[in-house]
Amino acid sequence: MKHLRAHLDEESYLRLILEAREKEDYKLIAHFDLNGDIVAVVGFMPMITLYYGHYICVCDLVTDPNVRSKGYGRKLLSYVHEWAKAKGYEKVALSSGLQRVDAHRFYEEKMAYDKVSYVFLKNV
Repeated sequence: MKHLRAHLDEESYLRLILEAREKEDYKLIAHFDLNGDIVAVVGFMPMITLYYGHYICVCDLVTDPNVRSKGYGRKLLSYVHEWAKAKGYEKVALSSGLQRVDAHRFYEEKMAYDKVSYVFLKNV
C-alpha cells in the first residue's frame, strides 16, 4: 500500500483503515507470494449513490512495482467481482489518478471496465 498511498505514514494509515472498517465496512484483501510476502492488495467497500445505486467501490488496488504483470491485480479485482456478485451487487466502480496510464490500460483492456467519468476534487 505504501506504493499507492505514499502520503500516509504508518500511524495515519492504520487509523484510517480501522475507522473505514468500522464505519464503512471497508475490506482489505492481500495476495501473498510463495514466500509469504504481500505482493498486492485491494481495498473495497459497499456504497450507495443515486447514479450507481448499490455498488462496490474499489478504493485501493496496488501491486508491488517489482512484481507487476504477473496477474496479481487481476486475481484481486476478480475476487472483488465475485464477492460483489455473491452479495447481490451488480456494479463495481473505481477511480484512478490521471497519471496512472498503465493502470487505466489494465482496467480497460484486461478487466473490461468502461471509462464513464472524471472525478473532481476541491480542498476546502
